[in-house]
Amino acid sequence: MSSQRDHISRAEGWRRRGPLLPALIFMIVVTQIPFLFTLFYSTQSWNLVRPGSRAFVGIDNYVAVFTDAQFWRVTLNTILLIVGTVIASVVLGLVFALLLDRKFLGRGIVRTLLITPFLVTPVAAALLWKTSLLSPTNGLVNWLLSPFGVHTDWLSQYPLMSVIAELVWQWTPFMMLLILAGLQSMPQDIQEAARVDGATSFRLFRELTLPHLRRFIELGAVLGAIYLVNTFDAVYMMTSGGPGVSSANLPFYIYQRAFLGFDIGQAAAMGVVTVIGTIVVASLALRLIFKSFTGNEEAA
Repeated sequence: MSSQRDHISRAEGWRRRGPLLPALIFMIVVTQIPFLFTLFYSTQSWNLVRPGSRAFVGIDNYVAVFTDAQFWRVTLNTILLIVGTVIASVVLGLVFALLLDRKFLGRGIVRTLLITPFLVTPVAAALLWKTSLLSPTNGLVNWLLSPFGVHTDWLSQYPLMSVIAELVWQWTPFMMLLILAGLQSMPQDIQEAARVDGATSFRLFRELTLPHLRRFIELGAVLGAIYLVNTFDAVYMMTSGGPGVSSANLPFYIYQRAFLGFDIGQAAAMGVVTVIGTIVVASLALRLIFKSFTGNEEAA
């Protein structure tokens, strides 16, 4: 009887998993097979401008990557870009979410306008900032600051900050929506009881609202950071990584090494290092967030 029951439960399990098999096969074909090829290429000395020079070199490409001073400079740029964008977009998103959580005339229109930057195509957004906002000749930012005697070529003098500003403009709506969902999930009776006890608005925010929003802020920060690791279009369209590599991040530097330097082996090694580092950091962060959500649900 037990073997028959196990057979039935196994068949039931396969019946439930069956509809997911096409998606699993598609994911393996699209993601895992290219990654295996990248691993293989990372062990090869392969430069496209030297036909016939392809050879197996083991871990030499990885040694060259870790001893490349520009790689570490670009890694630092990537960290600064991610951290700066996430912190600024979370703070602005929190401010806008608190404003939109209140009732006022035209709230629907304001909400739509604040969401719009997240819906703009990244390439179009980068071009908008490069040509219409930060242009040294006819940019809106210089025009607004001209009464104060400010006239700056932002993309040349502050390239990394310019890219961060454009990414903050795009990612603030995402953080705002996530935090707004957290605000609207707060139990109103606890807030009303705190107000009856004489709690000020600042203390109410510090003691009740912020702890409740912590899970949503952490989730938004992790999701934003995972996506921002792959940022390429903003860097390519606005600064092309320059001057030098002062605004280049890892995806753009890998692109330069592969398609401008034609060094497929080292570019593949950089890609593998980037993917592994991203997976490790993201896995640790997501595990902490899931523990936070699970702990809060059990406490509730």
